[in-house]
Parts: sequence; structure tokens; C-alpha cells
Amino acid sequence: MAAIFQSLLGVFRLLCGVLLLACLGVAGHAQAEGLIKVSSRSIEAPMPRMLHDWEALLISGAGLPELSKVQLVNDFFNQRIRFEDDSLLWGQSDYWATPLETLRSGQGDCEDFAIAKYYALKKLGVPASKLRLVYVKALVNGQFGQVARAHMVLAYYKTSAADPWVLDSLVQEVRPASRRDDLLPIFSFNTAGLWHGIGNRASQSTLSRWQNLVQRARNEGFE
Repeated sequence: MAAIFQSLLGVFRLLCGVLLLACLGVAGHAQAEGLIKVSSRSIEAPMPRMLHDWEALLISGAGLPELSKVQLVNDFFNQRIRFEDDSLLWGQSDYWATPLETLRSGQGDCEDFAIAKYYALKKLGVPASKLRLVYVKALVNGQFGQVARAHMVLAYYKTSAADPWVLDSLVQEVRPASRRDDLLPIFSFNTAGLWHGIGNRASQSTLSRWQNLVQRARNEGFE
């Protein structure tokens, strides 16, 4: 992952959710049913239990306040998905899995956690404008003290000027970025563009790996 992190940093340098109120349960069920049908066509070994848990997430989370949706989604993936390196899981040095690929395998690395949470929150009606995938340097304990490692998290912005909340595969609690001094943001992005750190807009995103992921996710029914 370090290699692709450096290459992406080089590039840097040069529905509308589930229907609410009376139709919450019906809408959540319909969305999940659609994903289960798509998964049957697009993957060879669907996991009904995981997909039914996903259906329950869409239904139970539909009417919640946004920040409660954020915690619910963070808990769902942190508790059900096991961390695994791409080289062991996919036979590639760096592979960005679609949400259904992550649900099917039950495994993923930090990018896969962040991507799955991003699309889950969009399914629950959180606008993409409030969500950004963030490449960071994370301070972790090493053999000789703390070391900085490439890592990806998801940030949720209640408003454009608000302190973002961080969804992290390494930390169960969703915390404001101001309380995550162990993370140094490098750049962030979503389907709309690319930003310096978590602040100033830089340019339209041209990350080919992200664009490829967006298209594959769209083929699975994720917009």
C-alpha cells in the first residue's frame, strides 16, 4: 500500500438514500433486495448472512439522525469485516474493493473499510458532499516507538465548516478530527474532487484507481 500511497501523492502534487417516514422499512428492504440480486449476478459466492445483515442496517438506520448513521455504519464494518492485506486477499499489492466484494469476503484493508462506509452512508441518504475519503499518515506503535504509516479513513462533515468526524478501521469510536492528533491528513477526495488535507480544494480528482472503483461500484447498484 505504501507504493500506491506515494504514487497517489505524486498525482496530488503535479438513493439520495432510503425514503423516510412511513416507507422506511419498505425502501430499505427494496434497496437491499436489489443489492442481493446484483450480487448473485456479479459474484460467484454470495454471502446471504452478511447481505441480510446489510439489509437490516439499511432498514434500522434509515430514520436516524446523520451522526447516528455514521456511528452505526462504522460499527457495522468494524465489527464484521476482518483486516487483511491486499497481497493475501487479492494477490495484488494494492486493490480497492467494491462494497459487495468487501461484504462477500468479510475482509479488507483500510481503503476497503473506508470505501464500504462511504457507500453505506450514501445508501442511507448522507450526501456525498458531506463525505470524504482521506489519506493520512497514522502514528502507530512500532518496535522502536511510534512510526507514521500510510492509512485511509472516512471523514463526515455535518456542515462544510464543521470539524469532521473520523470513521477509522483502527478505532471503534467515531471521533472529531480535532481529537485525532495521531492522524496527519495528506489529501482527501470523493466523487466531486480532491482537497489538500481535509481543507482547501485542490483540483478535480483524477485518481484512476478511484475512478475505476466508482464505475465498478455503480455496476453493483451503488451511486
